[in-house]
Amino acid sequence: MNVQAIDRVENITPEAFKQQYYDPRKPVVISGLSKHWPAREKWTWDYFKSILGNEIVGVYNNERAGAKTLVNGADDYISFGRYLDMIQQGPVKLRIFLFNMFQHAPQLVKDITWPDELAKGFLKKYPMLFVGGAGSVAHMHYDIDLSHIFHTQFIGRKRVLLLENNQSPYIYRMPLTVESAASFVNWHEKLDTAAFPALAYARGYTTILEHGDMMFMPAGYWHHMEYLDGGFAMSLRALDQTLTGKLNGLYHLVGLRGMNNLLIKLAPQWWYHYKRRVARKRADRLLNHRVG
Repeated sequence: MNVQAIDRVENITPEAFKQQYYDPRKPVVISGLSKHWPAREKWTWDYFKSILGNEIVGVYNNERAGAKTLVNGADDYISFGRYLDMIQQGPVKLRIFLFNMFQHAPQLVKDITWPDELAKGFLKKYPMLFVGGAGSVAHMHYDIDLSHIFHTQFIGRKRVLLLENNQSPYIYRMPLTVESAASFVNWHEKLDTAAFPALAYARGYTTILEHGDMMFMPAGYWHHMEYLDGGFAMSLRALDQTLTGKLNGLYHLVGLRGMNNLLIKLAPQWWYHYKRRVARKRADRLLNHRVG
């Protein structure tokens, strides 16, 4: 796999951001954008526990989804406070994603500044918190609503691998899903090109996010994230401003997800294996074309 570092800037003008990253749909890390946010120092484990500790959250382990697992199905539900205690007491390979903290603690909105100068269409009712213990993994996928993501890391470090959506066949995208059949765990040490040979031809971007880093991830980008330390991040989502992008996002949310879940319920084992066979056939066709 051909992987290059994600561009990094301290700050950037709206004009330069639009020309160099937003319009070309290229990722970038802006390290100085959150520098003046109260959240940068205020948001700690203890602070979140004090205001959100009683909320019940879904937690997810490192296992890949099984044949009967519906899209976004949690592995367990516990209080946020208990989960944070687990994170602080030692390595725990559990994570939380898509936790709308502003819904439960509206005062948190005062702790950030929306980067409205960089993009239009922010979904200001849906900022999402992502939390993980050291060693937890968000397996390769792309966000089903096809929004642009401004992802800010707080506490800890996280290794990120991004691939543009046009790399889907090379990374064994399964039909009617936003998931890859290939495994990217410890990809930076050894990529399983023996089992998934098309991975060798994929092109991606990588970086390690640290406290305060904000990463722009364009709509539809595949991403695999590994928590090097216990930590959390917040994603601000902005709708794609093109009509095609909006319609594609709607299709993913309603049609694609609905059909995938229906097939999981009706024929879980058949559908589980069928998706993987199709992904492999598509990748094999690409490989044969390259050789030919």
